Amino acid sequence: MDQQTRHDRILDRLEEVEQVTVTELAALLDASEPTVRRDLLDLDKRGRLRRVHGGARRLALRTREAPYSARAVSSGDAKRRMAAAVASRLSPGESLLLDSGTSCLEVAHAIEQQDLRVMPLSLAAANALAEAPRIRLSLPGGDVRPGEGSFVGPAAEESVRRFRFDTAVISGCGFSMIDGVTAYDIGDAAVKMAAVRSAARSILVCDAAKWGTVAFAWAAHVREFAMIVTDHEPTDDERDIAERHDVEFVIV
Repeated sequence: MDQQTRHDRILDRLEEVEQVTVTELAALLDASEPTVRRDLLDLDKRGRLRRVHGGARRLALRTREAPYSARAVSSGDAKRRMAAAVASRLSPGESLLLDSGTSCLEVAHAIEQQDLRVMPLSLAAANALAEAPRIRLSLPGGDVRPGEGSFVGPAAEESVRRFRFDTAVISGCGFSMIDGVTAYDIGDAAVKMAAVRSAARSILVCDAAKWGTVAFAWAAHVREFAMIVTDHEPTDDERDIAERHDVEFVIV
């Protein structure tokens, strides 16, 4: 198979799924993994896809978010590992602000047996914690974003600002060490911004598929986080930026 045909097949596959691995593409193309890596490097340089650790992902429009149902099944193992890492770093009795999104929904499942006061910013996380025996649950006000089930709008922002939390767990739609946390929805970004500023400590959960993505609305700078929990292997430059801002990487 010639190079152009391989490139076309790779891009066709990324029309079907958000992210692919080098191993998967090697089997699909009947090519060696080094050949696939060279193809991905070439396509990345041409702006046709974005390379990530172990593979590549589709380029996302900055104002368009994948459906919640698709994100819920994407990077599931990584999200569960990240959730377990976050849960292990929470102390009994802490007050926790839990962001919306599928990564934070996994955190909700991971903390079900812990002794915490939690304000979740999504209906899905609230439902997951509603019967948790040791969770004291508080809900914000605001509008519910259709299709996402997240609390947004001025009332949601005001609800968040009225309290002071020990920890905020944030999950952005996109993240880079330069641009920080971004979101596709302006209202979502505003609530995230309020959340970070209402907590003594903020933890970012970000799977590798979101790393390097820059969405439409800015929410928080990297320096506002004490910890970044991810399955992405940071580059030396990214580690230097984290060290400069006293941010801890937790790689799962």
